[in-house]
Amino acid sequence: MKKIFLSALLLLLFQQVFCWGFFAHKKINYFAVFLLPPEMMVLYKPNIDFISEHAVDPDKRRYMVSAEGPRHYIDIDHYGKYPYDGIPHKWDDAIKKFSEDSVRAYGIVPWWVDIMLSRLTKAFKEKDQTKILKLSAELGHYIADAHVPLHASSNHNGQLTNQQGIHGFWESRIPELLADKKWDFFIGKAEYISNPHDFIWKRVLESAAAADTVLKYEKDLSEKFSGDQKFAFEERNGIIIKQYSAAYSIAYNNKMGNMVERRMRQSIYAVASFWYTAWVNAGQPDLKNLSNKNFSEEDLKEFDELNQQWRNSSLKGRTEE
Repeated sequence: MKKIFLSALLLLLFQQVFCWGFFAHKKINYFAVFLLPPEMMVLYKPNIDFISEHAVDPDKRRYMVSAEGPRHYIDIDHYGKYPYDGIPHKWDDAIKKFSEDSVRAYGIVPWWVDIMLSRLTKAFKEKDQTKILKLSAELGHYIADAHVPLHASSNHNGQLTNQQGIHGFWESRIPELLADKKWDFFIGKAEYISNPHDFIWKRVLESAAAADTVLKYEKDLSEKFSGDQKFAFEERNGIIIKQYSAAYSIAYNNKMGNMVERRMRQSIYAVASFWYTAWVNAGQPDLKNLSNKNFSEEDLKEFDELNQQWRNSSLKGRTEE
């Protein structure tokens, strides 16, 4: 019983702390599948549970690999002011100007999306089903992270402005409260992206531009709510936790003009379009008859280790707490 309790508690903490949380990352990958053309749906739809469940593997890997953390964000305000011309968008130019260690220290999410797209394209060319599914799930994660304003800010959890907890508030609490009841995620079809590198940088810059609004609006709203109005104690999986109240969360969402829903919708579109782009660039292979349809023992061992590590180990690298 104690082990079950601890596992449930860890899961709750994990959902509150990390990028988009389990809930939103899974939703983003899930709904992205429905934007794909029939030629891709034949593979993605039967495997939608895998693609959704494994959307969170990159966050779990942060308990195993110290280099994983910077792949989820970029503290772009470190490089000056909007539009942040101080940081070259090409990887080689960026590390030439600042050194690779420095660039990695402040986050590499747009460049990592480039790498993951290249890997997925290669998997399509090789017609390797297990790699396609695994890389699709994980590419979706990094693209979604690039759409989160506080993933493009050094004040990533309000730690510089006495707003600790705002990270999980924006990307976990609000989606969990409103997504299933209020939001619409059926948004058309995936499209081919002619320049994925420029596309993801545009989304990063949008996130960076919105970061100040995310912080300012919560700061302003906080002054109008007393402590007992701002927070509430709720039961989750048999555990009583302190949480931003529903009233405060809805007020914050309204003040931002449904920003979280918009960024989730944009994430869904972007994820599906990157999958589609990889497939097109690989020559649009027939996805009905692929090799390696079963995950290897090595793959299954990795999945198991990811689960064990995030349940039982400490995070390697910076947290969002």
